[in-house]
Amino acid sequence: MHKHPDAMARLVLAARSRARSDTSECPRLEFTQPVEWPVDCVVGPGLEGAIACESRIGYVNGSRGSLVYRGYDIFDLCAFSSFEEVAYLLLHGSLPSSKELATFRAILVSYRNLPLTLRRLMSFPVEAMNPMATLRLGANLMHQEFTKSDQQTRAIESQTIIGSDEDSIAMETPPVGSAKAVYEFKRTLAAAPLNSETEPTDPTGWHACYHLISGLPTLVSAIGRLQSGLMPIDPDPELGHAANFLYMLTGRRPTPIEERIMDICLILHADHGMNASTFAALVVASTQADMYFSVGAGISALSGPLHGGANELSLQNLKEIGGPDEVDSWYEASRENAPRIPGFGHRVYNAYDPRARALAPLARYLAESNAELAIIFATAEALAKKVVSELRGKGVFPNVDFYSGLVYSGLGIPSSLFTPCFAISRVAGWTARVQEYLENNRIFRPRAVYVGPLDQEYVSIDQRSIGDEESTKADD
Repeated sequence: MHKHPDAMARLVLAARSRARSDTSECPRLEFTQPVEWPVDCVVGPGLEGAIACESRIGYVNGSRGSLVYRGYDIFDLCAFSSFEEVAYLLLHGSLPSSKELATFRAILVSYRNLPLTLRRLMSFPVEAMNPMATLRLGANLMHQEFTKSDQQTRAIESQTIIGSDEDSIAMETPPVGSAKAVYEFKRTLAAAPLNSETEPTDPTGWHACYHLISGLPTLVSAIGRLQSGLMPIDPDPELGHAANFLYMLTGRRPTPIEERIMDICLILHADHGMNASTFAALVVASTQADMYFSVGAGISALSGPLHGGANELSLQNLKEIGGPDEVDSWYEASRENAPRIPGFGHRVYNAYDPRARALAPLARYLAESNAELAIIFATAEALAKKVVSELRGKGVFPNVDFYSGLVYSGLGIPSSLFTPCFAISRVAGWTARVQEYLENNRIFRPRAVYVGPLDQEYVSIDQRSIGDEESTKADD
């Protein structure tokens, strides 16, 4: 790999130009104004379309195919920024100064070592466990190492205790509920204590966020090595966040190009609106559970095949096709057996996924020096052309999962760790959105429409068992 990391910026900016050219007529922006509560909206099954909160963190424009973090276009962040900068931006609302970034990086470096967590994790059969299940366990073990809130002696402040579900009483008032809940909880979080010499143990505070952002790469790299029969590698304090992860996983310091590509991958996955894992994290946090349990909920939601894992399946399909010349026959057979192909289409985007636009040229670049990956990438390009052509007019394009697996594979990351890599990045978005939501916390309490029977008459167990006795006699 002979190119300078700046070449990756040029590739990303070229992708940005294509994206803007393809969507030059910007549709009207939606959901960008303050909400007047209560709000009327059309809600579908699974709370689809429901508005749960306001946010200043990220915005997805599915019609234009754009993604924004705190007002910054994702292409610009990928071209010029780093994951550490983006994590700080998501958490604290602005890009850091040189001094703030240096301090933030020092804090992240100080939290990379997880000796007690890894020792406890290795007491489990990690080599036989699903990596996402192991990561969820590891996050809980981090909770035990960093805080005292799991101990039996933990004190609970009396003013935080409320009766079960009391926050929902007002909402249950017919016909539409009252304007205010009976209990509302506001939380004022002090400015971030950017001091690398202090380690507060508040499991809901800023340092819990930093600890999780720094620690999850250590966990994922250790899981990858243990499942390959290798011992974990200690983090290198001289390396940046992305480079250190690749080093801990592979045992080799990445090249500047590899580091930059990994950095871009982390930036692209850091936040993406109110997706399932983010919502899961917010629901748990709204009960005043701490950051570790909230992130654990996000990891759990991400482990489901309808949320994470599509990039692994997409790469598997590309390998099974066998080459670009086999795409047409594979596509026809696949369409007969399945309604959709992994790696295409998105619930939010009806334009080209901007993350896929940024990743495609990076995958092409990695394929230039990797013969095996070159065949897979050529197959991917042929399949993308086929699908877009066949489904023209339906808004179906490659999504982030289609190319992220190719990029991860080119960086030497095994496919079993693709979804854990997603979590390494998304933890920045999870923690940022939790902290934001808790500023004006309202416990989540949607309604379910009861459609079961009413006025059932209780029948004693003796009467309910008559049929069993008669059946037993008949068998005799």
